[in-house]
Amino acid sequence: MKAVKTPSIALIGECMIELQHRADGSLQQSFGGDTLNTAVYLSRELGEGAKVDYVTALGDDSFSDAMCQSWAGENIGLSRVQRLPGRLPGLYCIQTDAAGERRFLYWRNEAAVRDCFTTPAAAPILAALPAYDVLYFSGITLAVLGALGREKLLETLIAARQRGAQVVFDNNYRPRLWASVEEARAAYRSVLPHVDLALLTVDDEQALFHFSDCDAVFAAYEQVGTPEVVLKRGAEACLIRCNGEAFAVPAQKVERVVDTTAAGDSFSAAYLASRLKGGTPVEAAEAGHRLASRVIQVPGALIPR
Repeated sequence: MKAVKTPSIALIGECMIELQHRADGSLQQSFGGDTLNTAVYLSRELGEGAKVDYVTALGDDSFSDAMCQSWAGENIGLSRVQRLPGRLPGLYCIQTDAAGERRFLYWRNEAAVRDCFTTPAAAPILAALPAYDVLYFSGITLAVLGALGREKLLETLIAARQRGAQVVFDNNYRPRLWASVEEARAAYRSVLPHVDLALLTVDDEQALFHFSDCDAVFAAYEQVGTPEVVLKRGAEACLIRCNGEAFAVPAQKVERVVDTTAAGDSFSAAYLASRLKGGTPVEAAEAGHRLASRVIQVPGALIPR
Protein backbone atom coordinates (compact mmCIF):
# COMPACT_ATOMS: atom_id res chain seq x y z
CA MET A 1 0.00 0.00 0.00
CA LYS A 2 1.44 3.35 -0.99
CA ALA A 3 1.97 6.13 1.54
CA VAL A 4 0.01 9.35 1.16
CA LYS A 5 1.30 12.58 2.70
CA THR A 6 -2.08 14.21 3.41
CA PRO A 7 -4.58 11.44 2.74
CA SER A 8 -8.28 11.86 2.15
CA ILE A 9 -10.24 8.83 3.34
CA ALA A 10 -13.94 8.04 3.04
CA LEU A 11 -15.30 5.31 5.29
CA ILE A 12 -18.66 3.86 4.25
CA GLY A 13 -21.01 2.21 6.68
CA GLU A 14 -23.37 2.49 9.60
CA CYS A 15 -23.22 4.06 13.04
CA MET A 16 -25.80 2.96 15.59
CA ILE A 17 -26.98 3.91 19.03
CA GLU A 18 -24.91 1.72 21.40
CA LEU A 19 -26.24 0.47 24.73
CA GLN A 20 -23.59 -1.07 26.99
CA HIS A 21 -25.16 -3.54 29.44
CA ARG A 22 -23.50 -3.07 32.85
CA ALA A 23 -23.10 -5.70 35.56
CA ASP A 24 -25.63 -3.92 37.79
CA GLY A 25 -28.29 -4.07 35.06
CA SER A 26 -27.99 -0.44 33.99
CA LEU A 27 -27.37 0.66 30.40
CA GLN A 28 -24.69 3.13 29.29
CA GLN A 29 -25.62 4.86 26.02
CA SER A 30 -23.09 5.87 23.37
CA PHE A 31 -22.59 5.40 19.62
CA GLY A 32 -20.74 2.78 17.61
CA GLY A 33 -20.46 0.70 14.48
CA ASP A 34 -17.52 -1.06 12.86
CA THR A 35 -16.58 1.49 10.19
CA LEU A 36 -17.42 4.42 12.45
CA ASN A 37 -15.16 2.98 15.17
CA THR A 38 -12.39 2.72 12.59
CA ALA A 39 -13.05 6.27 11.39
CA VAL A 40 -12.68 7.66 14.91
CA TYR A 41 -9.46 5.79 15.65
CA LEU A 42 -8.09 6.57 12.19
CA SER A 43 -8.75 10.27 12.70
CA ARG A 44 -6.98 10.15 16.05
CA GLU A 45 -4.00 8.24 14.62
CA LEU A 46 -3.54 10.48 11.56
CA GLY A 47 -4.22 13.81 13.24
CA GLU A 48 -5.02 17.06 11.49
CA GLY A 49 -2.96 16.25 8.40
CA ALA A 50 -5.64 13.92 7.06
CA LYS A 51 -9.20 14.28 5.84
CA VAL A 52 -11.42 11.54 7.29
CA ASP A 53 -15.04 11.61 6.10
CA TYR A 54 -17.85 9.27 7.07
CA VAL A 55 -20.39 8.17 4.46
CA THR A 56 -23.77 7.12 5.84
CA ALA A 57 -27.43 8.07 6.22
CA LEU A 58 -29.13 9.11 9.47
CA GLY A 59 -32.53 10.39 10.51
CA ASP A 60 -33.56 13.87 11.59
CA ASP A 61 -33.92 12.89 15.27
CA SER A 62 -32.01 13.98 18.35
CA PHE A 63 -29.85 10.82 18.41
CA SER A 64 -28.72 11.52 14.84
CA ASP A 65 -27.97 15.13 15.85
CA ALA A 66 -25.85 13.88 18.74
CA MET A 67 -23.99 11.46 16.47
CA CYS A 68 -23.01 14.23 14.08
CA GLN A 69 -21.91 16.44 16.94
CA SER A 70 -19.79 13.60 18.33
CA TRP A 71 -18.15 12.91 14.94
CA ALA A 72 -17.36 16.57 14.41
CA GLY A 73 -15.62 16.51 17.78
CA GLU A 74 -13.41 13.72 16.45
CA ASN A 75 -12.53 15.74 13.32
CA ILE A 76 -14.61 13.48 11.10
CA GLY A 77 -16.13 15.21 8.08
CA LEU A 78 -19.91 15.27 7.79
CA SER A 79 -20.29 16.41 4.17
CA ARG A 80 -21.14 12.86 3.00
CA VAL A 81 -23.74 12.21 5.71
CA GLN A 82 -27.37 12.24 4.53
CA ARG A 83 -30.16 13.19 6.94
CA LEU A 84 -33.42 11.49 5.93
CA PRO A 85 -36.63 13.02 7.35
CA GLY A 86 -38.67 10.73 9.57
CA ARG A 87 -35.99 8.04 9.74
CA LEU A 88 -33.91 6.76 12.66
CA PRO A 89 -30.47 5.20 13.14
CA GLY A 90 -30.11 1.55 14.15
CA LEU A 91 -29.60 0.45 17.75
CA TYR A 92 -27.60 -2.34 19.37
CA CYS A 93 -26.86 -3.59 22.86
CA ILE A 94 -23.56 -5.13 23.99
CA GLN A 95 -23.58 -7.83 26.64
CA THR A 96 -20.22 -9.15 27.86
CA ASP A 97 -19.36 -12.29 29.80
CA ALA A 98 -16.77 -12.70 32.56
CA ALA A 99 -13.98 -13.19 30.01
CA GLY A 100 -14.83 -9.98 28.16
CA GLU A 101 -16.33 -11.74 25.15
CA ARG A 102 -19.32 -9.91 23.76
CA ARG A 103 -22.79 -10.69 22.48
CA PHE A 104 -24.73 -8.22 20.34
CA LEU A 105 -28.47 -7.63 20.16
CA TYR A 106 -29.58 -5.54 17.16
CA TRP A 107 -32.55 -3.34 16.18
CA ARG A 108 -31.69 -2.07 12.71
CA ASN A 109 -34.20 -3.25 10.08
CA GLU A 110 -35.59 0.26 9.48
CA ALA A 111 -32.28 2.10 9.85
CA ALA A 112 -31.80 5.06 7.51
CA VAL A 113 -28.48 3.71 6.23
CA ARG A 114 -30.32 1.07 4.20
CA ASP A 115 -31.21 3.83 1.72
CA CYS A 116 -27.78 5.46 1.82
CA PHE A 117 -27.01 4.94 -1.88
CA THR A 118 -30.53 4.88 -3.31
CA THR A 119 -31.85 8.37 -2.55
CA PRO A 120 -31.61 11.29 -5.04
CA ALA A 121 -29.21 12.99 -2.62
CA ALA A 122 -26.83 10.03 -2.94
CA ALA A 123 -25.90 10.82 -6.55
CA PRO A 124 -23.44 13.67 -5.83
CA ILE A 125 -21.94 11.71 -2.95
CA LEU A 126 -21.30 8.68 -5.14
CA ALA A 127 -19.83 10.95 -7.80
CA ALA A 128 -17.42 12.47 -5.26
CA LEU A 129 -16.12 9.24 -3.72
CA PRO A 130 -13.67 8.24 -6.50
CA ALA A 131 -11.66 11.42 -5.82
CA TYR A 132 -10.61 10.21 -2.35
CA ASP A 133 -7.20 8.61 -1.80
CA VAL A 134 -8.71 5.73 0.18
CA LEU A 135 -12.16 4.14 0.30
CA TYR A 136 -12.85 1.92 3.30
CA PHE A 137 -15.82 -0.39 3.85
CA SER A 138 -16.68 -3.66 5.56
CA GLY A 139 -18.76 -6.78 5.29
CA ILE A 140 -21.35 -5.08 7.46
CA THR A 141 -21.44 -2.22 4.95
CA LEU A 142 -22.24 -4.75 2.22
CA ALA A 143 -25.05 -6.22 4.30
CA VAL A 144 -26.81 -3.02 5.33
CA LEU A 145 -26.67 -1.38 1.89
CA GLY A 146 -28.84 -4.07 0.30
CA ALA A 147 -28.61 -5.38 -3.26
CA LEU A 148 -29.10 -2.04 -5.05
CA GLY A 149 -26.77 -0.20 -2.72
CA ARG A 150 -24.10 -2.86 -3.25
CA GLU A 151 -24.34 -2.37 -7.01
CA LYS A 152 -23.75 1.36 -6.56
CA LEU A 153 -20.83 0.67 -4.22
CA LEU A 154 -19.21 -1.72 -6.69
CA GLU A 155 -19.47 0.85 -9.49
CA THR A 156 -17.85 3.40 -7.18
CA LEU A 157 -14.97 1.09 -6.21
CA ILE A 158 -14.16 0.40 -9.84
CA ALA A 159 -14.23 4.10 -10.73
CA ALA A 160 -12.11 4.98 -7.69
CA ARG A 161 -9.38 2.49 -8.51
CA GLN A 162 -9.28 3.69 -12.10
CA ARG A 163 -8.47 7.13 -10.70
CA GLY A 164 -5.72 5.76 -8.44
CA ALA A 165 -7.59 5.37 -5.15
CA GLN A 166 -6.78 2.52 -2.77
CA VAL A 167 -9.63 0.32 -1.55
CA VAL A 168 -9.56 -1.20 1.94
CA PHE A 169 -11.96 -3.92 3.10
CA ASP A 170 -12.58 -5.37 6.57
CA ASN A 171 -14.45 -8.67 6.25
CA ASN A 172 -16.67 -8.38 9.41
CA TYR A 173 -19.18 -11.11 8.59
CA ARG A 174 -22.41 -11.07 10.62
CA PRO A 175 -24.69 -13.97 9.57
CA ARG A 176 -27.85 -12.35 11.00
CA LEU A 177 -27.58 -9.50 8.52
CA TRP A 178 -27.84 -11.80 5.49
CA ALA A 179 -30.75 -13.79 4.08
CA SER A 180 -28.36 -16.70 3.45
CA VAL A 181 -24.68 -17.55 3.46
CA GLU A 182 -24.88 -17.86 -0.32
CA GLU A 183 -26.06 -14.26 -0.63
CA ALA A 184 -23.18 -13.10 1.57
CA ARG A 185 -20.59 -15.08 -0.37
CA ALA A 186 -21.80 -13.65 -3.67
CA ALA A 187 -21.65 -10.10 -2.31
CA TYR A 188 -18.13 -10.55 -0.93
CA ARG A 189 -16.87 -12.19 -4.11
CA SER A 190 -18.22 -9.33 -6.22
CA VAL A 191 -16.07 -6.72 -4.43
CA LEU A 192 -12.91 -8.64 -3.52
CA PRO A 193 -11.27 -8.29 -6.97
CA HIS A 194 -11.33 -4.52 -6.41
CA VAL A 195 -9.65 -4.50 -2.98
CA ASP A 196 -6.03 -3.40 -2.37
CA LEU A 197 -5.84 -4.13 1.36
CA ALA A 198 -7.95 -6.84 3.03
CA LEU A 199 -8.14 -6.74 6.82
CA LEU A 200 -9.58 -10.11 7.78
CA THR A 201 -10.69 -11.80 10.98
CA VAL A 202 -9.90 -15.50 10.73
CA ASP A 203 -13.11 -16.63 12.47
CA ASP A 204 -15.24 -14.65 10.02
CA GLU A 205 -13.40 -16.07 7.00
CA GLN A 206 -13.92 -19.61 8.26
CA ALA A 207 -17.58 -18.99 9.08
CA LEU A 208 -18.33 -17.52 5.66
CA PHE A 209 -16.11 -19.54 3.30
CA HIS A 210 -15.33 -22.62 5.45
CA PHE A 211 -11.59 -22.31 4.91
CA SER A 212 -9.69 -25.15 6.57
CA ASP A 213 -6.78 -23.03 7.83
CA CYS A 214 -4.95 -19.74 7.41
CA ASP A 215 -2.99 -20.97 4.39
CA ALA A 216 -6.29 -21.65 2.61
CA VAL A 217 -7.41 -18.07 3.32
CA PHE A 218 -4.23 -16.62 1.87
CA ALA A 219 -4.41 -18.92 -1.15
CA ALA A 220 -7.95 -17.74 -1.92
CA TYR A 221 -7.01 -14.05 -1.72
CA GLU A 222 -3.89 -14.64 -3.80
CA GLN A 223 -6.12 -16.16 -6.47
CA VAL A 224 -8.39 -13.11 -6.35
CA GLY A 225 -5.34 -10.87 -6.69
CA THR A 226 -5.45 -8.91 -3.41
CA PRO A 227 -1.90 -7.51 -2.99
CA GLU A 228 -2.00 -7.04 0.81
CA VAL A 229 -3.84 -9.34 3.21
CA VAL A 230 -3.82 -9.12 7.00
CA LEU A 231 -5.28 -11.98 9.03
CA LYS A 232 -6.33 -10.92 12.54
CA ARG A 233 -6.40 -13.77 15.08
CA GLY A 234 -7.32 -12.19 18.41
CA ALA A 235 -4.66 -12.80 21.05
CA GLU A 236 -2.52 -14.78 18.60
CA ALA A 237 -0.04 -13.26 16.17
CA CYS A 238 -1.55 -11.64 13.10
CA LEU A 239 -0.38 -13.02 9.78
CA ILE A 240 0.38 -10.82 6.76
CA ARG A 241 1.01 -11.50 3.09
CA CYS A 242 2.12 -8.43 1.17
CA ASN A 243 3.37 -8.52 -2.41
CA GLY A 244 4.77 -12.02 -2.02
CA GLU A 245 6.28 -11.56 1.47
CA ALA A 246 4.95 -13.21 4.64
CA PHE A 247 5.07 -11.86 8.19
CA ALA A 248 3.82 -12.93 11.62
CA VAL A 249 3.50 -10.18 14.24
CA PRO A 250 2.73 -11.19 17.86
CA ALA A 251 -0.14 -9.54 19.72
CA GLN A 252 0.46 -7.58 22.90
CA LYS A 253 -0.25 -9.36 26.17
CA VAL A 254 -3.10 -7.95 28.27
CA GLU A 255 -3.62 -9.13 31.84
CA ARG A 256 -7.32 -8.33 32.07
CA VAL A 257 -9.66 -8.11 29.10
CA VAL A 258 -12.70 -5.96 29.90
CA ASP A 259 -14.49 -5.76 26.53
CA THR A 260 -13.31 -6.93 23.10
CA THR A 261 -15.72 -4.62 21.26
CA ALA A 262 -13.90 -2.70 18.48
CA ALA A 263 -10.64 -4.60 18.98
CA GLY A 264 -10.53 -5.46 15.28
CA ASP A 265 -11.80 -2.03 14.22
CA SER A 266 -9.09 -0.23 16.16
CA PHE A 267 -6.40 -2.60 14.89
CA SER A 268 -7.51 -1.87 11.33
CA ALA A 269 -7.40 1.89 11.96
CA ALA A 270 -3.88 1.87 13.39
CA TYR A 271 -2.64 -0.52 10.70
CA LEU A 272 -4.03 1.64 7.89
CA ALA A 273 -2.76 4.86 9.47
CA SER A 274 0.74 3.45 9.75
CA ARG A 275 0.76 2.23 6.16
CA LEU A 276 -0.45 5.61 4.89
CA LYS A 277 2.38 7.27 6.83
CA GLY A 278 4.93 4.99 5.17
CA GLY A 279 5.23 2.26 7.79
CA THR A 280 6.10 -1.31 6.83
CA PRO A 281 3.49 -4.08 7.25
CA VAL A 282 5.25 -5.21 10.42
CA GLU A 283 5.33 -1.69 11.87
CA ALA A 284 1.68 -1.27 10.95
CA ALA A 285 0.69 -4.52 12.68
CA GLU A 286 2.63 -3.53 15.79
CA ALA A 287 0.72 -0.23 15.84
CA GLY A 288 -2.53 -2.14 15.40
CA HIS A 289 -1.78 -4.46 18.30
CA ARG A 290 -0.81 -1.55 20.55
CA LEU A 291 -4.07 0.28 20.00
CA ALA A 292 -6.24 -2.84 20.21
CA SER A 293 -4.59 -3.82 23.51
CA ARG A 294 -5.69 -0.48 24.97
CA VAL A 295 -9.21 -0.68 23.56
CA ILE A 296 -10.00 -4.10 25.06
CA GLN A 297 -9.22 -2.83 28.57
CA VAL A 298 -12.09 -0.28 28.45
CA PRO A 299 -15.87 -0.92 28.16
CA GLY A 300 -17.54 0.03 24.88
CA ALA A 301 -16.30 0.61 21.35
CA LEU A 302 -14.58 3.98 21.76
CA ILE A 303 -12.08 4.65 24.52
CA PRO A 304 -11.54 8.21 25.82
CA ARG A 305 -9.13 10.31 23.78
